[in-house]
Amino acid sequence: MNPSASPRTFHVKSFGCQMNVYDGARMAELLEAQGLSAAEGGEADLVVLNTCHIREKAAEKVYSEIGRLQRDDGSKPMIAVAGCVAQAEGGEIARRAPSVGVVVGPQAYHRLPELVAKAAGGVTAIDTDMPAEPKFGALPARRRQAPSAFLTVQEGCDKFCTYCVVPYTRGAEVSRPWAQVMDEARALIDMGAREITLLGQNVNAWRGEDEAGRSQGLDGLIRALDRLPGLERIRYTTSHPNDVEEGLVRAHGEVGKLMPYLHLPVQSGSDRILKAMNRSHDSGSYLRVIERFRSARPDIAISGDFIVGFPGETDEDFEATLRIVDATGYAQAYSFKYSPRPGTPAATMDGHVPAAVAGERLQRLQALLNQQQLAFNQASVGQRTNVLLERAGKHPGQLVGKSPWLQSVHLETQAAIGDLVDVEILSAGPNSLAGAEAVKQAA
Repeated sequence: MNPSASPRTFHVKSFGCQMNVYDGARMAELLEAQGLSAAEGGEADLVVLNTCHIREKAAEKVYSEIGRLQRDDGSKPMIAVAGCVAQAEGGEIARRAPSVGVVVGPQAYHRLPELVAKAAGGVTAIDTDMPAEPKFGALPARRRQAPSAFLTVQEGCDKFCTYCVVPYTRGAEVSRPWAQVMDEARALIDMGAREITLLGQNVNAWRGEDEAGRSQGLDGLIRALDRLPGLERIRYTTSHPNDVEEGLVRAHGEVGKLMPYLHLPVQSGSDRILKAMNRSHDSGSYLRVIERFRSARPDIAISGDFIVGFPGETDEDFEATLRIVDATGYAQAYSFKYSPRPGTPAATMDGHVPAAVAGERLQRLQALLNQQQLAFNQASVGQRTNVLLERAGKHPGQLVGKSPWLQSVHLETQAAIGDLVDVEILSAGPNSLAGAEAVKQAA
């Protein structure tokens, strides 16, 4: 990389999961604390590509994104590649894309300012270490906030599902300390957050000690957040079926601020495929976990993840996936065709499923999931619920917010972003609801 002036403006572009959104916001706050100003992507002196390695051909998409950053005059901004692709590819990125000045993994981005300074001196700066001391203590105080905020409480994964790169890109499971989480939550609330979503690769694996030194799981943390003035809603994602404890199940029936929504990936309905995936649960145990949550909170909405076309998947295995979808009844779900990730055990497994077969299975699965999502949304019509207004809609006077069940709700209102309003649902589509402010009843 050629020497260049130290950047004065920056732009962070994040891809993928909610944790990347959180990390992107923290990188922006880190750069602002160093005196840099946010700018549009094409105008920024520094562009940070905060990458995700989950989707197919993730690395190739990063190289395409780097190529698109060239300006009309042939110049490019300083480019930093962060996130999971940076962790997985390391120096290969600098070799293939010499215009990249910084490569930094998801556990080392607190060092971004010093890496940028190094790159400004003409040296490609690479840091993909996974330091024993977590990065959070080195990050600046939170600076801005929307009505709904993400808060990372746990990182990494010890499950080693055979298709997944997360243990290699994010490292082993680490829980942030209780006091650190609570302090950040209070700061978010002080800046206007009314809803906080707790994030983790396996968020329900969070463990810590409270102020009194008592051991707590995620449910204890949720109950402490429930007591914070100004916070109206609590969510968490993503959970693993094997880390569900009874205290967390009970919290859904006992903590009023905990929203009736659970994202619990299953990936397949076939026990044989689940074993090949090293998921450490079977279809029966998954359904029993769902039943426990529904016993505690009958109106809970269930979301999930599915992979079709995993190596060795037969028609019978796929039919088992359709059966578990029927048995569960999802409000939302995410489904993908399997694609191999280099370095994972599944990448070398036999039994490759032809792309056409996997594609046809995905279409059938998504048709069923979409049918369930529409039915869930249509069941809301005529009901009253509270909606947290988060952003402007497409039409004048229209705002968009979320229901307790994470449905997008559009309505015309005189209320402001950040308000919780009582709404009657008037109509439902596959992806959103339309409503109107409910008429207040006379006392």
